Amino acid sequence: MSSKIVVERNGAVTTIRINRPEVRNALDCEATRELAEAFRQFEEDSQAKVAVLCGTGNAFCAGADLKELAEGTVYEPWAGSEGGPLRRPLSKPVIAAIAGYACAGGLGVALWCDLRVVEETATFAVLSRRWGVPMSDGTTVRLPRLIGMGRALDMLLTGRKVGAAEALEMGLANRVVPEGQSRTAAEALAREIAAFPELAMLSDRRSVYEQEALTLDDAVMNEARVSREARENGATQGAGRFAAGAGRHGAMS
Repeated sequence: MSSKIVVERNGAVTTIRINRPEVRNALDCEATRELAEAFRQFEEDSQAKVAVLCGTGNAFCAGADLKELAEGTVYEPWAGSEGGPLRRPLSKPVIAAIAGYACAGGLGVALWCDLRVVEETATFAVLSRRWGVPMSDGTTVRLPRLIGMGRALDMLLTGRKVGAAEALEMGLANRVVPEGQSRTAAEALAREIAAFPELAMLSDRRSVYEQEALTLDDAVMNEARVSREARENGATQGAGRFAAGAGRHGAMS
């Protein structure tokens, strides 16, 4: 890889950093390919349980590199192409650590993540509205599913900026932290999640994603199906640890 995407591994947590601060971590074609490769390597690493995605400096990601686009470069859709990095969720959790701007395609990157830890000075916006560049990163699908159609259309049609407090209120942000603390807080949250028994955590996560396309009855049946392995391999042992006192007074072990 070039230095545009930096991967740092620390035990069960992998931190993937977009490293183009001179352009607010906008993704050109090379960085986009490298980001997809970093996601692939994380997914295939059996020791890595949770990833944190962040940007270098005071921005998360400003979306596609419009200067490269202006030169005639053809971008494959980040979500709507088979090799796109945002085509579908990974099999393991990814937490976005958001400082500064998460705009245009950067908003799409943030929405693709499972959780968003947001600095109090962060800003979300579809600023590509100003330049006639459409969304092709899953934003028009994931944003209304996350915050509702009315709020999503407000952001998509007007391109207005949404700050951290409003993002938290509408469900776009999961946590708001002081300026400069998003990566630290996201990595702490990643370690917390990684400490849980993985099989049950992943089956619950999978059921949440798969239920969107199913009827209520089918979704409930799918939950039973995807949880079967965790119920048969780990649930009894976990209940036994609780019964032995491991879970009392807030202690996991």
